[in-house]
Amino acid sequence: MNKSISPEVMEVMNAISYLPSVSIIMPFEPKTNLKTELTHKLKIAGDKVEQQLFENYDHEKASVVINKLRNLLSILNYDTDKKSVVLYASSVFEKVFYLDIPVEEKIIIDESFEIRDLVYSKKNFYKYLVLILSAEWTKIFLVDAKQFTRVKTNAPDNVNTIWNDAPSKTANFTDPSYRKEVMLDKFLKYADEGLSEVLKTMSYPVFVMGADRTIGHFRKITGNAQHILDYVHGSYEESTEVAIRFALEPYIDAGRKEKQLAFIGQLNSAKNTGKLVTGVENIWSEACKKNCRLLVVEKNFTYAAQKISDEIIVPYSGIGKNGIFIKDAVDDIIEKVLLNGGDVEFVDEGIMGEYKKIALIQYY
Repeated sequence: MNKSISPEVMEVMNAISYLPSVSIIMPFEPKTNLKTELTHKLKIAGDKVEQQLFENYDHEKASVVINKLRNLLSILNYDTDKKSVVLYASSVFEKVFYLDIPVEEKIIIDESFEIRDLVYSKKNFYKYLVLILSAEWTKIFLVDAKQFTRVKTNAPDNVNTIWNDAPSKTANFTDPSYRKEVMLDKFLKYADEGLSEVLKTMSYPVFVMGADRTIGHFRKITGNAQHILDYVHGSYEESTEVAIRFALEPYIDAGRKEKQLAFIGQLNSAKNTGKLVTGVENIWSEACKKNCRLLVVEKNFTYAAQKISDEIIVPYSGIGKNGIFIKDAVDDIIEKVLLNGGDVEFVDEGIMGEYKKIALIQYY
């Protein structure tokens, strides 16, 4: 991910907090998506915001924010090649900016824009390709939490289009089963070429789905093994989107869990080399010193604190007037880590174990 926060993001983060405010984070990519489709999705998001604002705030306050949001929607740049768009509006401030990172659609109605909203939207994003194989046809889909889109290639995707092609001279013309095997390999070679074509512009991990025999042939001839996360065995020729997503879910969950455990492994290694910091107060101090390579934090973990000085915070007790109240020190730590060139990764609740929800790996 981008290791710094853009001036546009900082402008929103530093805007005066005023209730209510709205943030809409959306996939964009107008160069590869139809403008009418993007406009429709943004309108739906705007309608959701309008409904929630009128339900939860008085009409006058809600109307001001809604009008600002409508104005932002009307001035979007559909000529940009950015991957996502963020719209922010409150009664005193509005801003639209474009990002180079892929995100999931998210609507936030809150009194402030939190950097974790943006980072987590990116970090929780998972897009992949699905190649469905059969002995008769192949299909490739681009899939994420919101879309399931067929991707066409220049390669033949139906075995009937190549069936009459002459097999190699070594083929046994008198053995129909042998010819069938030869043609299957030839057809799957085309399927692999189609996958290569897609990967040139969509470099996402790939799941290959199909019957045991077909997958067995494909594994022998593919030149894209380095892109394939896993093979899912079964008959999926007539499966619906819902059925395919259901079949892939355990593989995706396993991949996500494996990735999270790898971060815990990095924490263990840092601990052994004396480069690990734990505890919110200690991490705050180290982040202020700009010594932060990787912050690992459980999603939804927040921590109210009081700032005694620039580098010192203590748990918020609600007693006394010493220190400046910080609603969520974790969000501020995330901001400091990113500003100083570090990275942030989220893991599921309960996975941090002895590290108690948050830990920082130092540069030195």
